[in-house]
Amino acid sequence: MIVKIVFPLPFQKAFSYSVPEEFENKISVGKRVVAPFGKRVLTGFVVDFFYKSELSEEEELKIKEILDVLDTEPIFNKDSLKFYQWLSEYYLSSLGEALSNSVPAGLEVETRKKIVADVFNCKKAYEAEKNKKTIRSKILRLLSVNDVVSFSFLQKEAKTKNIYSVIQKLQQEGFLSVVNEIENAKVRVKKIKHIRLKKRKEEIFELISLIEKKSPKQSVILLYLLSLKTESVSQAELLAKTKASQSSIKGLADKGLIEVFDKEVKRIYEESFSEKKLHFELTPAQKNVIEKVNEQIKKNSFKPFLLHGITGSGKTQVYIELAKKTLAQNKSVIILVPEISLTPQMTTRFRNEFGNLVAVLHSKMGMGERYDSWRMILEEKIKIVIGPRSALFAPLKNIGFIVVDEEHDQSYKQNEMQPKYHARDAAVVLAKLNNAPIILGSATPSIESMFNARSGKYELLELPERVDNANLPDIKLININNERKKGRMENVFSNKLLLAIKERIDRNESVIILQNRRGFATQVFCEDCGEIVMCTDCSVPMVHHISKNILICHYCGASRKVPKACENCGSVAIKFFGVGTQRVEDELDFYLPEVRMQRVDSDTINKKGKLSSILNSFKEGEIDILIGTQIVSKGLDFSNVTLVGVISAETSLWMPDFRADEKTFQLLTQVAGRAGRAGRSNKKGEVLIQTMDDSNFVLQKVKNYDYNDFYNAQIKDREKIGYPPFSRLCLIESKDLNEEKAFGVLMDLYKIISKYKNIVVSLPMEAIVFKLKGYYRFQIILKSYKKNDPGGALLRKVISESMAELNSTTRFKNVKIYFDIDPQNVT
Repeated sequence: MIVKIVFPLPFQKAFSYSVPEEFENKISVGKRVVAPFGKRVLTGFVVDFFYKSELSEEEELKIKEILDVLDTEPIFNKDSLKFYQWLSEYYLSSLGEALSNSVPAGLEVETRKKIVADVFNCKKAYEAEKNKKTIRSKILRLLSVNDVVSFSFLQKEAKTKNIYSVIQKLQQEGFLSVVNEIENAKVRVKKIKHIRLKKRKEEIFELISLIEKKSPKQSVILLYLLSLKTESVSQAELLAKTKASQSSIKGLADKGLIEVFDKEVKRIYEESFSEKKLHFELTPAQKNVIEKVNEQIKKNSFKPFLLHGITGSGKTQVYIELAKKTLAQNKSVIILVPEISLTPQMTTRFRNEFGNLVAVLHSKMGMGERYDSWRMILEEKIKIVIGPRSALFAPLKNIGFIVVDEEHDQSYKQNEMQPKYHARDAAVVLAKLNNAPIILGSATPSIESMFNARSGKYELLELPERVDNANLPDIKLININNERKKGRMENVFSNKLLLAIKERIDRNESVIILQNRRGFATQVFCEDCGEIVMCTDCSVPMVHHISKNILICHYCGASRKVPKACENCGSVAIKFFGVGTQRVEDELDFYLPEVRMQRVDSDTINKKGKLSSILNSFKEGEIDILIGTQIVSKGLDFSNVTLVGVISAETSLWMPDFRADEKTFQLLTQVAGRAGRAGRSNKKGEVLIQTMDDSNFVLQKVKNYDYNDFYNAQIKDREKIGYPPFSRLCLIESKDLNEEKAFGVLMDLYKIISKYKNIVVSLPMEAIVFKLKGYYRFQIILKSYKKNDPGGALLRKVISESMAELNSTTRFKNVKIYFDIDPQNVT
């Protein structure tokens, strides 16, 4: 038997391997195998197979054998493989890269290069060279105190990727050896020692009196085991309850009275956030939505719906009711949310309804918890999966219904690695392949999705009113330029906003404050010469974080001390400019020192369970004010929140992005929707938005809840300039440590693509963040009009052919080139 294997590497082809006889009954499409690849050993995915009889003798001799089969059950079958094939083709990645999403992190078996140092000689060499400050001396210093290290460790500590020639030279001189080590999976099934009786209870009772005389502790263990209602107990619990020792257990096992065995323990992820199960009376509009979607669930029919429901209109309850209908048909459900911040409340509400049939998948889970949840899904013990974009790849069988909640959110776009998929669009394809209906839900639908609904591609469903007779909050714009002229500003707060906050706290009501930037000051600069403190590896200003009094780059994570004097002119006139969440928190604490507040951003919720803990405290009234970035704008549903304040409406409005207006409208409308959500309490909601221009078109539409007018204006602009949804874009980026190479390779590619008709290509330009983690970045944008290229096939064909020509002729080798189909950001 010959299997076709793809690896999570940027190679388009599958590789052939023979299957040793011992594995022939274990192998199948959809399983992972360990196989040699060049000088390495890697984990790959079996995507096809055939037999040796189809090969010539010469071909057969070249084929290597697989080394192991890792799975007992296939992760995917030929039908679900179609989804990953589409993902790789549409987003221009390899099939192996697409399939790498199908398994949780930590399961790879692969070869890693390790460096084994001669510490003594490295120390001597470093002493002789330490004044040179070269990469070589840095590496020698590290090797003089570390006998075994990885390449990545040396690159990180030496702060450069270019260490290979230095390592090669040091190896030739005898200072180190480079060895290959096979690293097994970092995560595996968790097992603990369990103990059970090995003989019948009657026999044990007869022996206890004899055992008690010689070994009283052994008799205590036996009596405890006899009292159990379960078959076995963990060894740790047994020892704790009986105060016995390991030797007593060993003695009983030697006598054949008990059995010690390994038992698997599932690591279940539990949200610490909790809510009581609420009973809702569905509104007529909710019932109408449920009825229409349920028709498609019963018919096993694919149909995409756009659910335009205002904030607080009960979209989550609609999802729950439709999940009930789906489970009644013995089918499974995927609920996608844009960010981890939305999972605590969503997961709690679904678990209140469906119990252990619900699993959550996201990156804040422990590696073991994620692995066990994934295995339970694979074993069909889970019917509903909730999570951010990666939950789309849960190995659910018989998918009957998919939800993409807050479908407009840009977090659904994968920007970090290939394939750079959009989970919303990929979910529509997954639903189609499974003959299942899909709901894209939002109070502020993306322009593309609303266009699809109005042109008939999706069916538009609406929830125009809030549940519980709640009213939408009043939105007011505060012009901070006017307020400052009249002396009514206290640093970043207007007096109106401070007074409104104080009034709500005096009434024991809760407040949410949005400032969509982390840190204390977004820039540190010299007042005399204007020099801004920039990251040395990225072309962005460093951000002041007051809690540790350091500067941090929000792109690469580099940190440094705040300079005491300007590094350009020596002046001590160092100033801090811009407003981040830390500064908002610091000033609010000054003006309202008795108020209990909590900041919510990626600096404060980076520990597991921290977000759930904060939300619990906020729900219980232990925290009065939540201050945060866009995390606080999404999905939070707390009845006691009556005021939302926005420090600066312009944060996203000034971005050089054709979606800037849309993102601003969505962010402000969403955060406004956190206020006044409980109609029965008669607590009126209010939203105060501080802005430099209260006449701005976008802000006026936010104030008046006028989505339709906003959409109509946007769609006219998009059509006029030929942007999505009227065209399809691809962002192509080159990246290299050498600026000339990064620009040159993209210029060559631009010349090739320019020869094609029906594709508009921009000149190579610097990325907005020109230097990132030491790499220089250039970009070109390709545009393909949908009237000529409705599915994007022409765009992908041009890119593939152009890259093939470039690779055969380019003067610039080894420059990294990335493709982003349907980019959401151009930074």
